Amino acid sequence: MDTRFTEEQQMLRTTARDFLARECPPIKVRELEKKEKGYSPEVWKGMADMGWMGLVIPEEYGGMGMSFQDLTIVLEEMGRSVFLGPYFCTVVECSIPILDAGTEEQKKEFLPRIARGESIWTLALLEASGRYDASGIAVKAASKGNNFVINGTKLFVEQAINANYMVVVTRSGKGASPEEGITLFIVDARTPGVHCEVIPTMGRDRQCEVTFTNVAVPKKNLLGKLNQGWAIVEKVLEKGAIAKCAESIGGMAASTEMTVAYCKDRVQYGKPIGWFQALQHIMSDMWIATDVATYLVYEAAWKESEGLPCAREVAMAKSYVNEAYRKVTERAVELHGGIGTNDDADIPIYYRRAKVNDIAFGGTDLQREKVARLIGLVS
Repeated sequence: MDTRFTEEQQMLRTTARDFLARECPPIKVRELEKKEKGYSPEVWKGMADMGWMGLVIPEEYGGMGMSFQDLTIVLEEMGRSVFLGPYFCTVVECSIPILDAGTEEQKKEFLPRIARGESIWTLALLEASGRYDASGIAVKAASKGNNFVINGTKLFVEQAINANYMVVVTRSGKGASPEEGITLFIVDARTPGVHCEVIPTMGRDRQCEVTFTNVAVPKKNLLGKLNQGWAIVEKVLEKGAIAKCAESIGGMAASTEMTVAYCKDRVQYGKPIGWFQALQHIMSDMWIATDVATYLVYEAAWKESEGLPCAREVAMAKSYVNEAYRKVTERAVELHGGIGTNDDADIPIYYRRAKVNDIAFGGTDLQREKVARLIGLVS
């Protein structure tokens, strides 16, 4: 594996970093957290104009036709700026499964609009159990005439209040295993019977409870095959875990750099506090953890881009990054002292985001269990 960026990838990183630093710095994120929408339509339009919405969408559907690894670079920069908005749920959670499993009609109808930034999407997956496996899916979809009718409640549906469409994971039948009988549907978020309510969370990222009451969905909006949708979900979880890790390593890098800079400037007992050996060791560990995490993430992203099996690499990366991001931001808060607990400062945003990213697409224990299974310790 060659971890060096190409010239085009370096340009992509520079462009992303400059744009986000200018248009969506942490101070603006704090403002957006308090607003109803929770994101900036102006920044969204700017990102669309640069082609970011269609980064991995093929040119034939209005996109840029770039690789998943290229997307990882942009997501890392979003993590560095703690970007707040519906990019992740639209591009990672929804455009990729449409591209992988959608019909040609669905691709032509939906992907160009995503690429142009004209529609916001989100994935409705988790339910009351909070499980990232098929046994946690209880929302029902029943065939009725030319439609399927969906009933039930989804939790932690990101940006649902702003979404135009949702990809909804449902239980449409019974089988020998929980994975059988899972079907995905593309649902217009304005369909009668869809009700969204924001759930207050530490991340302040507009997670929602979405209730479906006799929601009629045309059969043409079935994504993939009837009762065989869990394979699509598994692929979303795999790519989503890498993508969330990419956000996290960006946040780790920013937290570490800010902490080092602060400790160079903060004077105590007549010396910058970075002079004291105990604090030097803490910051060294933060830097080491960020480098290790970055390597693990880009190894997984490279394998995903090359179409190589990468389940073990993804689980390893997510397991490590979950804990590393939390520990790095905890140390950053400690070393910033009182400033580190002030809601008007930058570091607390990264600390909160680390907590959110930890559980997204599977927490550390789940990822460790996956690694154990993939190296043959359990069946």
